[in-house]
Amino acid sequence: MKFTETHEWIRLEGKIGAVGITLHAKEELGEVVYVELPTIGSKVKVGEEVCVLESTKAAADVYSPVSGTIVEVNEELRSSPQKITEDPEGSGWLFRIEMDRPKDVDALLSKEQYERYVEGA
Repeated sequence: MKFTETHEWIRLEGKIGAVGITLHAKEELGEVVYVELPTIGSKVKVGEEVCVLESTKAAADVYSPVSGTIVEVNEELRSSPQKITEDPEGSGWLFRIEMDRPKDVDALLSKEQYERYVEGA
């Protein structure tokens, strides 16, 4: 897994990456009650807003950690957005993206770098 400073993670499976929010983001947001998922087939760039989460505390944008095409969304979240709160780095994944440039991940943070970033934030 790799992480962004905007609190997203990506788990790579070849050229496809599953993307979600980090445990830290979940703690900041509180219980997620609604998710606006991206459209399958849409092209996104690194750092572009891809979807929106609404929680009991706030609304938050989710940004793409890499450039590519959205190939799948987690349909379960439409009826059960609480899965994001329950397991943000597992079954609460948001979307899968086919990367245009696999080197995009080189700019992302390792788990250790991300944890240090969060501690210093």
